[in-house]
Amino acid sequence: MSLILTPPDDRLPVEVHVGEWDPDIISDAIGRELHRGGQVYYVSNRVRSMNDALDRVSAAAPTARVAVAHGQMSKDELERVMEDFAAGTIDVLVATTIIESGIDNPHTNTLIIEDSQRLGLAQMYQLKGRVGRSNRQAYAYFLFPEQVNLTEEAMARLLAIDEHQDLGSGMRVAMRDLEIRGAGTLLGAEQSGNMSAVGFDLFASMLATAVQATREGKAETADMLPPALSDITVNVPEHAYIPEDYIRDTDERVLLYRKVASADSITEVKRLQNETLARHGAMPQACVNYFMKAEVKALANEAHIKAISVVAGKLNIEPIVQPTGETWADLHRMKARYISSTKKLQIPLKYFALEEDGSLLEAIRDFLLALA
Repeated sequence: MSLILTPPDDRLPVEVHVGEWDPDIISDAIGRELHRGGQVYYVSNRVRSMNDALDRVSAAAPTARVAVAHGQMSKDELERVMEDFAAGTIDVLVATTIIESGIDNPHTNTLIIEDSQRLGLAQMYQLKGRVGRSNRQAYAYFLFPEQVNLTEEAMARLLAIDEHQDLGSGMRVAMRDLEIRGAGTLLGAEQSGNMSAVGFDLFASMLATAVQATREGKAETADMLPPALSDITVNVPEHAYIPEDYIRDTDERVLLYRKVASADSITEVKRLQNETLARHGAMPQACVNYFMKAEVKALANEAHIKAISVVAGKLNIEPIVQPTGETWADLHRMKARYISSTKKLQIPLKYFALEEDGSLLEAIRDFLLALA
């Protein structure tokens, strides 16, 4: 990780004030900025109460030219307001957090946020970065209503933004945010099964797709997984992945991961394997194993098997209907065990009589085919 800790020449740290909302503070802050020829951001992050915020600003600074900007305005209207603000014909821009990115106006050096206790720490830090983008002293006011009891986390966020005022303190703010909110379990034990089943590239791609779907309000799309990934675990001690030196293009590799993960039949897996062979030539063993593992998953999906794993020298398959006839006789001779209560079949690995360079995944695939 590389950190840029040296600020531009003549850049000054933003002076932060955290406290209760007070009309006198608002009036003084706006008056000071207008007196030196600057402009002000006033953030109120509720569109439905934007007119009330506009009234409060107008009462605190009656001579200021005030305008409103928020995401529910039409594109043309919003563009016109932002152009007027950039041109200096607007003194105070009352806006939602829509201004937190992509705005670079060196003439705006005072930021006032009401109801700041509702914002996340990273969001507050990002908003603070909208001011102080020149060699003039900038001010940021993080205010909260007098009658509101702050939660412990809200108090911690406000204390953090007040403590870390130095230039280049973004990393410290990020680490404090991590402490407050917790690190989560994206790659932890609770989700490691999903990640190991599909590989990190596809996991990251699926995560991005789910986040985008949630942002767009398509929750049902975010909950969908490819059929062959429906909670099936295949845990076999053989390397099974697509090497980077075999398919160098990351996008193509991720797309192939996605296609193979969605393949719910051996026919579809074979088709994808043949396409890959035709395009890239002979496969390394890890890639062969990857397609073999996909075939095992497809067969497991058809047989409603949820877990295939190798533990302590035994192959465990569950849930599965107990084999019958000659197949069960052969398994029983090799001391295989069937647990009726959990519908688990345990097979000693010696049953497969693998050669030294034999593929266990291939043997499992053939066994499942025979059962089918």
